[in-house]
Amino acid sequence: MYTLAVQRDFVAQHYLVGGDWGAENQPHSHHYRLELRIEADALDAHGYCVDIVALEAALDNVVARYRDHMLNDAPEFHGLNPSIEHFTRIVCMELLNAVTAPNLTAVSVRIWENEIAWAAYRLPLR
Repeated sequence: MYTLAVQRDFVAQHYLVGGDWGAENQPHSHHYRLELRIEADALDAHGYCVDIVALEAALDNVVARYRDHMLNDAPEFHGLNPSIEHFTRIVCMELLNAVTAPNLTAVSVRIWENEIAWAAYRLPLR
């Protein structure tokens, strides 16, 4: 099994809803680190899981959607608490549509909201 990952850092804002989360109920920023990881059971004819340039471009496009924006205002968060758990699933599904290859077996996204706290979502493809 092969794994390939790329990361990006960005700042975005959110506020938590649906409970008494103290200061987290107020709009605030996080310096997020997002990791996109793909898994493949075989390499392509060029010896790649997938072209890393294409992987980076897909990640850059998704990060550009959220950089310096309020997550709560994005339609994909409508009716959801914009937790990092929901954020990882949403981003994973967006990236799955942009990164496909017949040899891929899983796509996962890990998002850190600070140096010690992260969440991940992994989608097996087979």
